[in-house]
Amino acid sequence: MDLRGLNLGLCMCGSFCTFSEVIKEIEILKKKGINIYPILSYNSDSINTRFGAVEDFREKLTDITGNNIISTIKEAEPLGPQKLLDIMLVAPCTGNTLAKLNNGITDTPVTMACKSHLRNNRPLVIAVSTNDALGTSLTNIGGLIIRKNIYFVPFGQDNPEKKPLSMIADFSKIYDTLEKAMSKEQIQPIIF
Repeated sequence: MDLRGLNLGLCMCGSFCTFSEVIKEIEILKKKGINIYPILSYNSDSINTRFGAVEDFREKLTDITGNNIISTIKEAEPLGPQKLLDIMLVAPCTGNTLAKLNNGITDTPVTMACKSHLRNNRPLVIAVSTNDALGTSLTNIGGLIIRKNIYFVPFGQDNPEKKPLSMIADFSKIYDTLEKAMSKEQIQPIIF
């Protein structure tokens, strides 16, 4: 399936160590003709880290996508009622956001965007990045994986010796996952 012209909501949460990988994939998606609308969690929009300054990150994201960043609940809410997006991607999706999505909590721009989007029976794709995926977040992953219109980018353990509960998405599989999700299919295998 050709995704050229697709309207994609890109939600980014505070797994800062993955931002550079996700940015590479965003550039690929843009080159493939996908319209990308960035949505940032409060943390990803406000915290400077050793991985970079917020202003540099915001500027890069705006330059790549050509669209303004959505960074408030008020800005995110109309996405659903106005049916602005064909598909939503949360990359990276932290354990905190997994828990909120699984339990219907809408207290950030990302969770509001997802809730608002899902009301239209359209796909939501999640790219996990959490140090407790095989711990407390496992219940939330399980709760979301069985829900209608929610799909996962394949994920696996990133450092089993030092971080045995940690799992991360294979961000290079984002495009393929979006393609399958648009056909209402989960890409396989989910876990590598």
